[in-house]
Amino acid sequence: MPKRILQGVVTSDKNEQTITVLVERRFKHPLLQKTVRKSKKYRAHDANNTFKIGDTVRIEECAPISKTKRWTVVVEA
Repeated sequence: MPKRILQGVVTSDKNEQTITVLVERRFKHPLLQKTVRKSKKYRAHDANNTFKIGDTVRIEECAPISKTKRWTVVVEA
């Protein structure tokens, strides 16, 4: 099964080798037909601490690295 790749904005880089990425998705409401924005935060592994707040990055699913980390940074978008 292919790994999911998501794109989002870095909202926190305070932890060592970890960044928090805010991923926003848009979809049409099934009944009202209005565009709805939903967002979710993911914790991703950043081995070299290269990404800072405000950077746009792509993250990829991976095996669990810690209790909360299941994503790794692929490349800056």
